[in-house]
Amino acid sequence: MTYVLIPGAGCTPWHWHPLTAELQARGQDVVAVDLPCDDETAGLREYRDAVLKAVGQRTELVLVAHSLGGFTAAAVCEQLPVDLIVFVAGMIPRPQEAVSEYWSNTAYDWKGDPDSDYFFQDLPVEVAAEARRRLRSQAGRPMDDPALFERWPDVPMQAVIATEDLLFPAGYLRKLTVDRLGVAPTELPGGHFPMLGHPGELAGLLEGWRRT
Repeated sequence: MTYVLIPGAGCTPWHWHPLTAELQARGQDVVAVDLPCDDETAGLREYRDAVLKAVGQRTELVLVAHSLGGFTAAAVCEQLPVDLIVFVAGMIPRPQEAVSEYWSNTAYDWKGDPDSDYFFQDLPVEVAAEARRRLRSQAGRPMDDPALFERWPDVPMQAVIATEDLLFPAGYLRKLTVDRLGVAPTELPGGHFPMLGHPGELAGLLEGWRRT
């Protein structure tokens, strides 16, 4: 079994590293994908291709998609032998839906302070500072691309939401997950990056779902 970790906007494999370590300690293979997020010429097709290249010939895959990474997971799910898809504070697209359409389609109404740390507010100061430093610029190129899938595969799907997420509030994601996946999300404490704030708990959830 291989966990394929798909990052959100501007994120890198580093942002998965505590979860990667937790899963590897449990004997699992992990591929933390590096997307060309700062490349203004790269759209969802290039993001999809980066995942396909990173996965190679591996089978028995669990896709774990963070935030904007939900659109990348959707792009690859029809081309890989996926056994489970897990959204972590994730965007859950509909077929052919673009990111630029997603906000109004899901009634997203962000009321946060743009000058606040709405990504890493729950993390220790040193960890939050390093997480911010590791962020890359997110190019706008993929935002108008239609989601590259016709339908979600007939495989189990789960979602994790963070109860103190300042970017995607729990109430918003709770309703969205039920509406679009038909499943109730599992909730963890903390903010938008549970793989940094609660990697052990998240790894335990993933392993439980994998076994069942």
